[in-house]
Order: sequence, then C-alpha cells, then structure tokens
Amino acid sequence: MTLLLDAGVWVASKDSEDRYCAPSRALVLESSQPLGALDLTLYEVANVLGARAGEPAAARKVLATISARCGQRLLRVDPGLLEAALELSAEHGLTAYDAAYVAAARDRGWTLVSTDAADLVSKGLAVAPDAADYP
Repeated sequence: MTLLLDAGVWVASKDSEDRYCAPSRALVLESSQPLGALDLTLYEVANVLGARAGEPAAARKVLATISARCGQRLLRVDPGLLEAALELSAEHGLTAYDAAYVAAARDRGWTLVSTDAADLVSKGLAVAPDAADYP
C-alpha cells in the first residue's frame, strides 16, 4: 500500500517539537512502505521550512528526501486532479491544497497520511502519522 504523505508529515519529520515528529520520521526515513507526494508538496515544504522558518538547508534536505523516497510516485497536479479537488473542496469545506491530496489519494487508491487533524483526519479523509495500522 502506497502512503501519500502531505507536506505536514514531511515537515513534522524534521521538527522535534511537533507532536507527530517521531511517527513522521519513522514513515519518511525508516518505513519500507512506498511513499507518494504531490509536486505541490515540494512548494509547501520549501515555503514552511525555507521561507517561513528561515532554514533553507533543512528545506533542501527534506526536498531531496521527498524526491528519493517517492521517485515515480511524485505526482504532478494536472487539470483532472484540480477538477476533482475543486469538487472535494466544496463538498468538505477544504482548501484546494488539502483537497488536492484527497483527490490524488482517491484516484490512485493510496492512503493519505496527514498531520491536519482538524480538516482531514477528523473528517475521515486521512489518517494521522501515528495511526496504529494503515488501511
């Protein structure tokens, strides 16, 4: 089963103060499960770690890890995915960014893993990094 990790999981894997740091780090670095990401994830990670936190070296390291771990499962956002994201956004009151992750996971039959408890996990659209078992 491929796990689609949203940007929050990748960022949490580097943030020792994040409540999801340990399980996110285990998923990113130690798990043998195949991982996926969206090209959007690269921009989100670069923004959070590089631009906002002022840690461009950390951002580069995470970006390299995303590329290495995801390989061909680094998905490009395309018009079909955006259309599905718009529908999900309206249906669940999500941002287009969050809805894009949900749409991609559904399209590929992947499990979405997110640190966004309020908008994704609580609505049953994703599982948290510390979930005991992934579907």
